[in-house]
Amino acid sequence: MEIKLLFLPLLLRLLLLHPFISAVDSNDITNGGKRTYIVRVDRDAKPSVFPTHAHWYETTVAAVSVSADGAAAASWSPGGLIIHTYSSVFHGFSARLSPAAAAALSSFPGVVAVLPEQNKMEIKLLFLPLLLRLLLLHPFISAVDSNDITNGGKRTYIVRVDRDAKPSVFPTHAHWYETTVAAVSVSADGAAAASWSPGGLIIHTYSSVFHGFSARLSPAAAAALSSFPGVVAVLPEQVRRPLTTRSPRFLGLLSSDRSGLLAETDFGSDLVVGVIDTGIWPERRSFADSGLGPVPCKWKGVCVPGAGFPATACNRKLVGARYFSSGYEATSGRMNESAELRSPRDTDGHGTHTASIAAGRYVFPASTQGYAHGVAAGMAPKARLAAYKVCWVAGCFDSDILAAFDAAVTDGVDVISLSVGGAVVPYYLDAIAVGAFAAAEAGIFVSASAGNGGPGGLTVTNVAPWVTTVGAGSMDRDFPADVKLGDGRILPGVSVSGGPGLAPGRLYPLIYAAATVGGAGDGYSSSLCLEDSLNPDAVRGKIVVCDRGVNSRAAKGEVVRKAGGVGMILANGVFDGEGLVADCHVLPATSVGAAAGDAIRKYITAATPHSPATAAILFHGTRLGVRPAPVVASFSARGPNPQSPEILKPDLIAPGLNILAAWPDGVGPAGIPSDRRRTEFNILSGTSMACPHVSGLAALLKAAHPGWSPAAIKSALMTTAYTKDNRKMTMLDESTGNSSDVFDFGSGHVDPQQAMDPGLIYDISLVDYVNFLCNLNYTQQNIRAITRRPADCSRARKAGHAGNLNYPSFAAVFVGDGGGKRMSTHFIRTVTNVGSGGAVYRASVRVPEGSTVTVEPKELVFRRPGQKLSFTLRVKEAAAAEKLPPGSLSVRSGALTWSDGSHIVNSPIVITMQAPL
Repeated sequence: MEIKLLFLPLLLRLLLLHPFISAVDSNDITNGGKRTYIVRVDRDAKPSVFPTHAHWYETTVAAVSVSADGAAAASWSPGGLIIHTYSSVFHGFSARLSPAAAAALSSFPGVVAVLPEQNKMEIKLLFLPLLLRLLLLHPFISAVDSNDITNGGKRTYIVRVDRDAKPSVFPTHAHWYETTVAAVSVSADGAAAASWSPGGLIIHTYSSVFHGFSARLSPAAAAALSSFPGVVAVLPEQVRRPLTTRSPRFLGLLSSDRSGLLAETDFGSDLVVGVIDTGIWPERRSFADSGLGPVPCKWKGVCVPGAGFPATACNRKLVGARYFSSGYEATSGRMNESAELRSPRDTDGHGTHTASIAAGRYVFPASTQGYAHGVAAGMAPKARLAAYKVCWVAGCFDSDILAAFDAAVTDGVDVISLSVGGAVVPYYLDAIAVGAFAAAEAGIFVSASAGNGGPGGLTVTNVAPWVTTVGAGSMDRDFPADVKLGDGRILPGVSVSGGPGLAPGRLYPLIYAAATVGGAGDGYSSSLCLEDSLNPDAVRGKIVVCDRGVNSRAAKGEVVRKAGGVGMILANGVFDGEGLVADCHVLPATSVGAAAGDAIRKYITAATPHSPATAAILFHGTRLGVRPAPVVASFSARGPNPQSPEILKPDLIAPGLNILAAWPDGVGPAGIPSDRRRTEFNILSGTSMACPHVSGLAALLKAAHPGWSPAAIKSALMTTAYTKDNRKMTMLDESTGNSSDVFDFGSGHVDPQQAMDPGLIYDISLVDYVNFLCNLNYTQQNIRAITRRPADCSRARKAGHAGNLNYPSFAAVFVGDGGGKRMSTHFIRTVTNVGSGGAVYRASVRVPEGSTVTVEPKELVFRRPGQKLSFTLRVKEAAAAEKLPPGSLSVRSGALTWSDGSHIVNSPIVITMQAPL
């Protein structure tokens, strides 16, 4: 249900477009000629929007007073706008009005007479009553169907305001927000269009990450609101999606001699990692609080109870849990509580999985369907967790995400892990960027997934420089499940399919429905194994080849199973390349790369009645010690940064392929409703899994270095990352099998052991970020929408360009046509010595091909810890002799390394030559 205001647009325009009223002395009113009038009304003329006649009277008096006398004269007595109401002798009221207001009132609908009082008495007026009582805080509303809003073109907007601009007439910011929304809605759309959700006009209010609110508005109302005094920015909401136990050992956090980072008994136990996701399943062993001390005294969060989630579900490990659904329901209508729970409890699995990766406890034994058997542990197993549920069946809505940021900052988290992504927009329109900036200002490290849009370029998301953007790589473990064809060929694949398998040694009929004569399916739909696309008579008892795309990988297996197939081969397309993800299917199944998929389809096409296509799937369980590893996952989103190419994104990669972590009871491992299996752990892949690895590692770094800023922690992770695999060669791109580059892995693969002692850090202040925004040519209003304060761009212009942000990487972008002209730029950086004493660092450069790179000075002499020194890196580029095709890119990379003999501080250098369109 949604709520529709029915009353007069005139009243709202008169009252609400003049909200800036302040109290005046009573003598001003007397001098202004006000007197008491007795007003008689038609009892039955009260608009239904008002619950009582008193509400109608008070709103009407406010409207005529502001309209006739102006805002400065609109003051009332402490008892309210109305002196008396009458209901026996006649229906009406008395109030003090100016003659002009009384004359205007006499023409209002329903007003029978306006009589001047004969026995005049002065009334002392001390202050304004709450304007919101007039119209907005009372339930004078009638229900309408939620489709009215959708059909009217409304959407959710996030509104940022100047906190100090609230008119004194409003007792709280919430009252100001609600009045303003009502005003613009009726003014822009008319009274009949002013509709809101059952919770009121406002979806969320924000007071920590910034001051403001979210509400559903028409585009016209949003445009009008943007010009209101005190409104800094109006951002359209985006809908985002989650980006879907061996990793501690692979990252060097565990060691047989107990010298790893996790060896310290209570390391990180005073820190709280906030996970903004689909909620949590608190009963899992990964979230047990045995052996943990009291909740940190700084913690201000709460455990919000809800459906299936009592307040006692939290403990000394899970110290807080909240849920935010108002934005979701404002857009999608009331949630179906038979399908999802109005509480922090996870009914999807994604949030439980990511939370346990970041900070799950040691659990043994841990496995799923017999795969990946061993000890499960998060990155920071002694750190505390707080779960903020913002993702629902229809997605993760910006207004809810911002509400979670707001709560997390207030609660006192130290790290925020956000494994959701969406479209890339300018930072001042990006709710995640805005929320993350405020979090960074509060000293909170924010990590976010880079997105699963790879292997194509320009697919990276969450690209704000104050966010650590994490791509995904593999580990030295996989789950081989090969395809054996009837002609004897064996093609590699992967799977974690559990349950009854195929008969050993038997070859089954093999079918690709799209290529089958005689009606196995309808071509395109059957090639993708979409719902109801397969003919059971044609596929029963066979292994079915399904192309990736459109529906989920697990859903394809369910389609095959329902049609009677005994197994599935999930084949990559050209775009997917050779990247493979191991899924827990509902029937025997495996995933194969694009080359193997082509070979299987050709084999099926070439089959004859005398030599039919047959196959078997050979499951080999868990394999360790895989080489090469890591490789950049095919799905991991790639650069360059589509919003500000001067900042290299992703920042780094972490394990995100085939990750074992905790899983809720209410969801099968395939993640589809028909899967009735239950498991304590599950294997998932995505940058969603990579992100919490970095979140947990950031908690460990913050525990080791409490004084470090979020930017310092990011710098330590980036400058110590590695780019070589376990063969000592450049990491491969899983999608092609070729060497990867900086747009694939950023600074490299995270190395937590080295990050603990990076030697030097590139720190970034809030002023540095403001200068960066200035050099993006953002307007003052754009910058204020992000930073909450006016910006002085005079110093920033001297820095020259956005690339001079003190970032731990260097990205130069040149636009040229290959005409032989030399181009150049420079980067100014400042590094801080975080070693144990004085040190001398010397620079070495791996120069990008065709470029000249110089560093001044070449030597940095630090006399003490904490000392800062600056250097300049200059890049000169000779344009390519041959003209690049219009719009194309030429990318070359190198690196700057500072070393004192014991520390190696690496920063990538990437030079992009852009041909004009």
